[in-house]
Amino acid sequence: MNKSDGDIPIYETRLATTDENGNRVYIHPEDIKGKWKSRRNILYWFLIFIYLFLPWIYVDNHQWILLDLPQREFHIFGNVFYGHDGPLLLFVILGFVILMAFITSIWGRVWCGWACPQTVFIDAIFRKIEKIVEGNSRKRKSLEQAPWSLNKILKRTVKWILYILVSLHIVHSFLGYFVGTHELINITLSSPEKNWTLFVTMLTMTGIILFDFGWFKEQFCIIACPYGRFQSVVMDDASMIVAYDKKRGEPRRNKYISKEAEGDCINCNHCVKACPTGIDIRQGTQMECIACTMCIDACDTIMTKVDKPTGLIRYTSENGLQGIKNKKITLRSLIYLGVLLLIFIGFIFSINHRTHTKVQFLRANHETAYQEIKNHHGEIEIVNHFRMKIYKAGGSSDKFELRVEDQFKKMIQLTTPFEEVEIENDSFEAPVFLKFSKNILINGSRKIKIQLFNKNTNKITTTKELSLAGPTR
Repeated sequence: MNKSDGDIPIYETRLATTDENGNRVYIHPEDIKGKWKSRRNILYWFLIFIYLFLPWIYVDNHQWILLDLPQREFHIFGNVFYGHDGPLLLFVILGFVILMAFITSIWGRVWCGWACPQTVFIDAIFRKIEKIVEGNSRKRKSLEQAPWSLNKILKRTVKWILYILVSLHIVHSFLGYFVGTHELINITLSSPEKNWTLFVTMLTMTGIILFDFGWFKEQFCIIACPYGRFQSVVMDDASMIVAYDKKRGEPRRNKYISKEAEGDCINCNHCVKACPTGIDIRQGTQMECIACTMCIDACDTIMTKVDKPTGLIRYTSENGLQGIKNKKITLRSLIYLGVLLLIFIGFIFSINHRTHTKVQFLRANHETAYQEIKNHHGEIEIVNHFRMKIYKAGGSSDKFELRVEDQFKKMIQLTTPFEEVEIENDSFEAPVFLKFSKNILINGSRKIKIQLFNKNTNKITTTKELSLAGPTR
């Protein structure tokens, strides 16, 4: 059932972003100014700057943040992690979930309105483009409802061209975290034919950004984002929310009550018009509210104009609305904080005590697994060519030597460009050649073990099993 509140319809049984037939109603929030808007703009541009700037920071010729997935090598704030450090990812994931639970339990849905990339990019960039090209919210709404004309086609074309340019820049900056910014420049200047996989990835991600930030917008927060459902689990009456003070505002101004009986709400619906998800905050806390504070600034502007105190809509809590003294840190929040500290301690302990050394061998020639050569006696010998990579994390600098296990030491000749290699907290890559007689093979193959010997400790650090390949006859 619907009811009318002034000249703005309020829907009790359906979203404000859908009409009676379930079709989408496009939201064009009014442009609001205020202290909260100014604070969020500062934070938005700071976050955008960090996002664009971080991949360009290099320390000791290494990108400060580089997630090299093909090499399974991850440079993060000066620390190097490898594929075998995967269990550390569990700390990161759990830590993020508990951190979000802790923040939400105290400050409510502050992530959505202040730091979520969905909100940041749409509000700081995409909506600004829309305003520059199509005008203020009323003009945008009129253009949306107007029939197609040359003016509408021109404005929509310009808007989407700018959307595409911005999306390309966002995606290329994102890829810089995974490919490397210097390498990405070279790839960008070369033909797409040389990097088809990356080119298709870039186009796909650009399409997703365009769809989400340019068209889907608030629908993601309302329909797809799980955080709105998650917040109801971790929030309580002490959690901060954006709320309308019913005690002060009701009954709202209308023609059926006297001026003396009405509350402070003049029923201007400015808060509804400013909301980017189209909700009426006066209906209470709702899942669709992203705590962006637009309604606070909108209401404060009106209250100032009608000479009434600001704060009819404000940051408070359910306890605050009831006049109950609010405790920001509750037992629930302390539990989240305790778990978060345990995860952080476990993460730091694991990083400081990781002394893993891992060896990886990959065949260097994918076309043929082996080569046949003649030695100086005229006998046929088999050569297998591998690419070896040593990963070392933590601990002091160590000198390593590569050896064939004792059983085959006299039968297999191991050749590398180095006699020994010194590694501290890094990776080392080099070719390895194994030459042997085909007599040691069984049906064209033979499994052997290669040992990485630590000359500092005089111990075998790790052993890797290899499969030699050769002719079956």
